[in-house]
Amino acid sequence: MRLTPAQLAEFDEQGYLFLPSLFSVEEMDVLNGEVPRIFAQQREEVWREKGSDAPRSAFYVQTWNEAFARLARHPHLVEPGIQLLGSEHLYMHQFKINAKAAFDGAVWQWHQDYATWHEDDEMPTPRAMNIALFLAEANEFNGPLMFIPKSHRLGRLPAGHDVSTTSYPLWTIDNATITRLVEEGGIVAPKGPVGSVLLFHGNLVHASGSNLTPWSRWIVYLSLNRCDNAIRRFQRPTWIANRDFTPIEMLPADCLLQYARHQAVA
Repeated sequence: MRLTPAQLAEFDEQGYLFLPSLFSVEEMDVLNGEVPRIFAQQREEVWREKGSDAPRSAFYVQTWNEAFARLARHPHLVEPGIQLLGSEHLYMHQFKINAKAAFDGAVWQWHQDYATWHEDDEMPTPRAMNIALFLAEANEFNGPLMFIPKSHRLGRLPAGHDVSTTSYPLWTIDNATITRLVEEGGIVAPKGPVGSVLLFHGNLVHASGSNLTPWSRWIVYLSLNRCDNAIRRFQRPTWIANRDFTPIEMLPADCLLQYARHQAVA
């Protein structure tokens, strides 16, 4: 799936692009049928909320679940990354499902992903990005992603290492800076149904609030990086910061439906 010139220009200007209902109901049923089993597993790649058994994130899922292995190579997600990052050779820096569980989903503080990729992983430049697929509806109540439009144009901002607020440490931006950025650019929170896709720049400032609703807000994230921009520090486990820089090879657009048909006859 190729983005149009207008879509490419919008991403460049705003730092993100929202594509509602990009995946079909049938494709999303394949993925969502796997999610409860994934979060139920007791393994190091599945993180829990601080002080709770509620799931927060499941990492590296593309290596231990076949449906998500196919999603990681889906052309609807990889091809836009190739266009936006300007290289045919991309690898998966990180792959995760964020749970934002009903009633228990905690905050993700204001941050730029590239700040963490740079500080923790020594990624040379911000020629990396996120592609997010909504596994559940994101609405105004269940902790949707919040973006500060155009903030990616400011480069990497000063950040402090927060290792105490939540179970997942981040390089976060202080309140005074966020206040100034919001005064300049405002806040948007793209919301939409299952199967919607968000593409956003590695330097776009973003966050999400807690989820106090009975509706979990599952999102799967592909963090794509150019192979010539591979990380140089290996202090984090490979299931958080991938050390395999093999270029992604795309599958056919019906790869999830092929998996469903195979499962039906198995």
